[in-house]
Amino acid sequence: MIEAKHVLWFQYMFSVYLSYSLKLHFRKIDIIGDVKDRDMPFLVISNHISWWDGFWILNMNNKTFKRKFYVMMLEEQLKQNMFLRKLGAFSINKKSKTLFDSLEYASKLLKNKSNMLLFFAQGSIQSQHKRQFVFEKGLDRILKEVDNNIQVLFVANLLDYYSFKKPALNQFLYSPEKTTGFSIQELEEHYNDFYKDSINKQIAAL
Repeated sequence: MIEAKHVLWFQYMFSVYLSYSLKLHFRKIDIIGDVKDRDMPFLVISNHISWWDGFWILNMNNKTFKRKFYVMMLEEQLKQNMFLRKLGAFSINKKSKTLFDSLEYASKLLKNKSNMLLFFAQGSIQSQHKRQFVFEKGLDRILKEVDNNIQVLFVANLLDYYSFKKPALNQFLYSPEKTTGFSIQELEEHYNDFYKDSINKQIAAL
């Protein structure tokens, strides 16, 4: 597997570039949801709708929680964009024995309260209009290796253009009260409920 290798000066320069790029491509980005930081490791579970997803969460973290950011990526994609290692990306290869190394690496990240791990539990890019997500089993293995408290953060990224040339992004956030003893079935069910509620809020905002 390919491990993350944070480079502080690169992260600073990229944050400036990212801020400019987001303003260039999006009319506005709103973070919706009052989430209290409980001083625990963050496990972020987000929908995966585009190439932008990881950058949206990175930007959100830079503006709000300010944790050391990590994200799991498919190995073939990371090899094509190795600069992402400097921002916290590490690899997983589902067709290799190193799969288990990646999952163990992810579980260790969740033992440090300064870390934020972004995990796309659905495993692939899917339409934002999808209403029912099925989480991949790798998340279950990660959860079983984590025996400390963690703060789970659900994120739903939803885009709309309305009558503008550029889309607006709403990032809906929710953090369950529970901090330990999670099961993948429980998180899948709760995330699906949260996502449907986020879509209803997006529609109501029209």
